[in-house]
Amino acid sequence: MPNWKNIFIESAAAIEEKWDELSSKMSNRLGLSDPIQIVPYRTYGTQQRVYVKGRVLEDKKITSAGDKDTILNNLLNMYKRFESDEVQGAELKVILAEEEHTVTTDKEGYFVLNLNPVVPIVNEDLWHHLPLHLIHAPIPFEKDLKVNAEVMIPPTDAEFGIISDIDDTIIKTAATSMLSMGKTVLMNNARTRLPFAGVAEFYKALQLGRNGKRNNPFFYVSSSPWNMYDLLKDFLDFNNIPAGPLLLRDIGFGGDAAFRGGHMGHKFKEIKQILEAYPHLKFVLIGDSGQEDPKIYQEVVKQFPDRVLAIYIRDVQLPEREKIAVDVSKSLFADKIEMVIVDNTVEAAEHAAKINLIYTEAIAAVEQEKREDKGQETGKEDATVL
Repeated sequence: MPNWKNIFIESAAAIEEKWDELSSKMSNRLGLSDPIQIVPYRTYGTQQRVYVKGRVLEDKKITSAGDKDTILNNLLNMYKRFESDEVQGAELKVILAEEEHTVTTDKEGYFVLNLNPVVPIVNEDLWHHLPLHLIHAPIPFEKDLKVNAEVMIPPTDAEFGIISDIDDTIIKTAATSMLSMGKTVLMNNARTRLPFAGVAEFYKALQLGRNGKRNNPFFYVSSSPWNMYDLLKDFLDFNNIPAGPLLLRDIGFGGDAAFRGGHMGHKFKEIKQILEAYPHLKFVLIGDSGQEDPKIYQEVVKQFPDRVLAIYIRDVQLPEREKIAVDVSKSLFADKIEMVIVDNTVEAAEHAAKINLIYTEAIAAVEQEKREDKGQETGKEDATVL
C-alpha cells in the first residue's frame, strides 16, 4: 500500500522547489531582487570544534520592535519573516584561527560549517566571534558584505549547563491552543511580549552559579521555525535573559525537514547533541507541562544517566497535562532525579538554592522582578505572565 503521507510531502516539496526556482529567475530577470543579508545564528562549540550556521536571504526590511508598534506593524513583519526569499548558491568565507573556509548555501538559503581548528580556541569569555564574508551570490550584493557569527564556547571551569524551552517556559505562547497561540505570536513583537515573571533574574542566577564567574552556558531549544529567529533573539536580549544558542526547526517541505520528527523528535535530537558535545558537564533542564517536555526530559535521563542535576517544569494549568508531568516526576525518583513542577519562577529558584545551584540571596531578586513583571501586565488585555 502506498504511503500517501510521504507521497504528499514529496510532491509538496517538488512544487515548493519549482516555485522558488521560477520566482527567483523571474525576480532576477526583472531586476526585482531585494538587497542581500547574511543572518548568522548563535551557535556553540568547544576549544577543538565549532560549528557555524546561518542563512542568506533577501532583506525584507523587517523593522525593529517598538513599544508602540500597531497590530498591523506586527502582522506585516511576521508576514515578511515567513515570506522569505532564500538565496541559493551564495558562497561565504569564514576565518577561524587565521584559516579560511568556504561554504555554499543550499536551496533554502542555509549554510552550515563544522570546523576543527588546528590550534585549540582559548577564550576567556563565553562567546567567540567569527567574521563571515559574502564572496559570491547569484544576484547583485553589496561589496565587502560581512557580519560576525557568535559561537558560544563554555570555559573549562563552567559548573553546569542549562537547557531551556522557550514557548510557555520563558514566554507565554499558549502553545496548547492554536487560536490563542496564533493571536499571541502574530499580534505582538519582541518588546510587547512579556516574559514569565522573574525568569530573567532566575536565569541570571543559574548562569552565575556558585563560582561567581557567570559562565554557565545556556541553550534554548524550541520547535519554533527558524523564521522566528530574530524575534526570539531580540526578546531574550531586550529582557536581559542570558544569551545562548537558539536551536529552532525548519518547517519547510524541502530536504528532509518534513521527516525529522515532530516536537519531541526535534528537541530530543538537539539536546542529545548538546550533551554529547560537553561530556564533562551536567545540566539543568527547564520546560513546561504544555507539550512533551516532561517525556523528552525523561528520555534524556534514561539515555544520559548521571548527567542531569534537576528538571524544572512550569505548570500551564491544564489538569491532563499536569497529570502526565506528575507521573513522569514520580518515575524519575528511581533515578534520583528531581523533576520539580512549579507554578512560578520563585518556587524554582527556592529549589535551586536548596540544592546549591544558585545563591540563596538570589531568591530575593527573583521575587522582586516577579513583582515588577506582574506590574507590567496590569491593564493589558492579554496578560503574558503568571
